[in-house]
Amino acid sequence: MTATEWRGIAKGDEDERIERIERKFVGGSGTLLRELLRPYKWAIWGLVAIVLVENAARLSIPYLVKEGIDTGIPPIRADNDLQPLLVIVGIVLCATLTQAVARNLFLVRSGKVGQDVLFEVRRRVFRHFQALSPAFHDEYTSGRVISRQTSDVDAIYEMLETGFDGLVTAALTLVGTAGLLLFLDVELGLVALCCGPFLFWLTNWFRKSSANSYRVTREKVALVIVHFVESMGGIRAVQAFRREPRNQEIFDDVNEQYRAANLVAFRLVAWFMPGIRLIGNVTIAVVLLYGGYLAYHGEVTVGVLAAFLLYLRQFFEPMMEISQFYNTFQSASAALDKLAGVLREEPGVPEPTRPEALPAARGELHFDSVDFGYVDDRLVLHDLDLRVPAGQTLAVVGTTGAGKTTVAKLATRFYDPTAGQVRLDGVDLRDLTSEVLRRAVVMVTQENYLFSGTIADNIRFGRPDASMEQVEAATRALGAHDFITALPDGYETVVANQGGRLSAGQRQLVAFARAFLADPAVLILDEATSSLDVPSERLVQQALRTVLAGRTAVIIAHRLSTVEIADRVIVMEHGRIVEDGAPEELVAGGHGRFSDLHQAWLDSLA
Repeated sequence: MTATEWRGIAKGDEDERIERIERKFVGGSGTLLRELLRPYKWAIWGLVAIVLVENAARLSIPYLVKEGIDTGIPPIRADNDLQPLLVIVGIVLCATLTQAVARNLFLVRSGKVGQDVLFEVRRRVFRHFQALSPAFHDEYTSGRVISRQTSDVDAIYEMLETGFDGLVTAALTLVGTAGLLLFLDVELGLVALCCGPFLFWLTNWFRKSSANSYRVTREKVALVIVHFVESMGGIRAVQAFRREPRNQEIFDDVNEQYRAANLVAFRLVAWFMPGIRLIGNVTIAVVLLYGGYLAYHGEVTVGVLAAFLLYLRQFFEPMMEISQFYNTFQSASAALDKLAGVLREEPGVPEPTRPEALPAARGELHFDSVDFGYVDDRLVLHDLDLRVPAGQTLAVVGTTGAGKTTVAKLATRFYDPTAGQVRLDGVDLRDLTSEVLRRAVVMVTQENYLFSGTIADNIRFGRPDASMEQVEAATRALGAHDFITALPDGYETVVANQGGRLSAGQRQLVAFARAFLADPAVLILDEATSSLDVPSERLVQQALRTVLAGRTAVIIAHRLSTVEIADRVIVMEHGRIVEDGAPEELVAGGHGRFSDLHQAWLDSLA
């Protein structure tokens, strides 16, 4: 597959769904930003007041220079009286000190507001991503999740750090300078402000052009992050299949797209900033020429002309800041739009508006006329009726695609049924809060994911307040204590790379210990032993009997060795139950699907 073909796939069905998520609230950047800034309303008004004081002090200096030249210097020539000039110099020093103090206050207080807002953004994004169902994460890749939490938040940080100050300062400087120019001399002021239409046209052109440019930049950097994260996350498969050259080709392609998008943005700035400087210098030259003529004929003073030139320097400086603000604002706006779209994505399994209580779950599961499909027009489960009494161990077997794992996902409410109900102790799962449901129902999969931290931390994952004695009791009951204590640091051994230094059986035992310590009423095992070798499977089988004792269990299994410990077996085909009974009864019949599966398994062991 060529890089071009890959890019076409990247813009296919999966990205169409992701684009819909990220753009479902286009224009949401302003709304989201208002939501984030609302708690800091008074702090922001305080910052505005500080900026007003700072800019008033800064704008006063050219006028004081004018007073120094026109009012302070003539007395020196007349009678050597330095007092007027010294007074003006003192006022200039006071204005400079005021400006410095105001700048310090602004940086300290705006920094705190900015960090508080970023803290809330990161907290809100992390909380919302956790609340979204696995169905969302199946489509929205981990690389894009990381992009939202890193590069997009960084774009917002840049805007908060420089954008607010630059925009307010630029606005105050432009308005204040224009007013002071007209106050000093209307005729010369009008000459100076003739540059206004040119500035407006150039700024408006840059604003429109940069908006799309920076949105594209955010999209391209997301592609770079996605490919990098997925390649590193699957590095074993990459190296095993010698995928490095192709992955490098793909990365070079998306990296080139990102570089090209940035070059477009830089070219816009390269035209805008010199254009502002050119207009500014031409205006200064015209004012100097015409103002010199007026000063020569005594129509304006030298001090006024000097003040004009200083004010014009201040007048054009903010235009540079506006260009930088547009850069950061467009980048942040694109990032905020994406975050707003994600934050307004409703969880596929929403919390109930009127939750029901479940004080002590017994563990009875009931699938009542359940239909379900991952795609609207294709059902995976058809009118499924299944009751699992409390304390029973049920094995679900069948060919690939029969709907076994879907049963597990519905029982844990990773998805809601299209029709019908899934009930726990008579209560619809949709009427239970996630906290209550997760305490009552726990799922262990073949991936047995281990998180960064110690072995003990991973076992405590579902019960963080468990003591070390309780952790050890769980591992002893499952036969995991000996291999854990044999590790370099025992229970304090740090798990690296998702437990890559542990064998599959050891990782599975840690996962079982985690579930055993959490003590759920219902335990769902989805292919929990399918990736184990025979010795590891026997070790895990012994642990399973301990884990399942006294609780309801649903075991999704390909290996029939796991089924031996079940009280009951159902066989599924095409989303329907075709056989149901005790394993020995189904085998004793000598015919039927489970009997055939059992015989095939025995033949494989021979």
